[in-house]
Amino acid sequence: MTAPSKAPATSSRGGRWIERWDPEDETFWKEGGERIANRNLFFSVLSEHIGFSVWTMWSVLVLFMGPEYGLTPADKFLLTSMVTLVGAVVRVPYTFAVAIFGGRNWTIISASLLLVPTVAAFVVMEPGTSFSTFLLVGLLAGIGGGNFASSMTNINAFFPLRRKGWALGLNAGGGNIGVPVIQLIALAIIGAGGGPRLLLGIYIPLILVAAALSAVYMDNLSSVKNDTGAAKDAARDAHTWIMSFLYVGTFGSFIGYSFAFGMVLQNEFGRTPLQAAYLTFLGPLLGSLIRPVGGWLADRYGGARISLYNYVGMGAATAVLIVAGVQELLPLFVTAFVVLFMLSGLGNGSTFKMIPGIFQAKALAKGLQGEEAAAYGRRLSGASMGLIGAVGALGGVGINLAFRQSFLSAGSGTGAFVSFLVFYAACFAVTWAVYLRRPAGAQAQATAATEAKPQMSYAEV
Repeated sequence: MTAPSKAPATSSRGGRWIERWDPEDETFWKEGGERIANRNLFFSVLSEHIGFSVWTMWSVLVLFMGPEYGLTPADKFLLTSMVTLVGAVVRVPYTFAVAIFGGRNWTIISASLLLVPTVAAFVVMEPGTSFSTFLLVGLLAGIGGGNFASSMTNINAFFPLRRKGWALGLNAGGGNIGVPVIQLIALAIIGAGGGPRLLLGIYIPLILVAAALSAVYMDNLSSVKNDTGAAKDAARDAHTWIMSFLYVGTFGSFIGYSFAFGMVLQNEFGRTPLQAAYLTFLGPLLGSLIRPVGGWLADRYGGARISLYNYVGMGAATAVLIVAGVQELLPLFVTAFVVLFMLSGLGNGSTFKMIPGIFQAKALAKGLQGEEAAAYGRRLSGASMGLIGAVGALGGVGINLAFRQSFLSAGSGTGAFVSFLVFYAACFAVTWAVYLRRPAGAQAQATAATEAKPQMSYAEV
């Protein structure tokens, strides 16, 4: 008599539903789970990638908007701030959407929705359009930021804990690359003398392709659907908000600088749109590529430890930026900015790896074991990721508003960089105090505790 197969069980109801999913089971993983998870990861990256491009398209569209558009630098910073804000806010409902509609189904819907801001921008992008119209159309582009939350929530459910750092880093990094890709395309168009409508026209068919491929190749997990209560439970957990604060320091920096880098170069160093475009893509590109490395390092050495050292590096790079800005040293300024982008990407990977580790540790502390503990961790970590991603993206709003105020009051970005340096120091302190600090006597208490009562430990998350 042969043992029953542990391969993934599909549903008879159609629509590419998978009824049984247990990635922590090694046999299940080898008999088909890994193949299915990787396939969903690939097409999730594609859709999220285009979502990031649409979300950040105004960071390059403003480079096309010369004096004939009648916008001041403060107008442009306000415009990009509001786009970032919408992208942060919609991440919350996008997190719920996976549980309501299913991961595959929502990926199709969310990819298709990207047509709305892209077509709208195509219609209004010309001199003579009012600032209020540009602001309204820019707000529509914010929906592209929501794709990250639903994608990360969905992919988190597909992979075992031992692979989450790499998988989530690859998923997010592939999405983040949408930022430098649209900047590179814009650079090519500006260099060739083309206009912003050509850039937008390129993305309309790409959106349709992403939606179609998601429909054909992705899957829904029945275990994730209809668990909307998970987000409420995650919202009640203090670690969701602690990690949100830390993610403001990493992803908030990445997305905020992605919107602001070109405008800072134009306003502080007098670069032309073409000169700025030649430089702006470097930071987001390297920051995106290194994000999976941050996840891999966190898998190997612990996300809290990598994040702690990363905040030190971000603070050091920011200090160099302050000096370079005051001394007007453009090469040093650009180099330090690119390094800061890379560190923000590395920190994105390490902080997100901490999330499933934290909830797994809580499950073990509750006395849960095996698949029960893994299911608890997947449920709450998946739900919390959307909330953490939403709050983290608000950091991008803060960065653009800080730059706007700094340029209005002092004519440079130095004041903004000083405030960022202080914030990175706070992130370092919180990471150490909550996840790495060993209070006096803790070791003795752990030794005295009985084996029947598991001890809470986050040192390895």
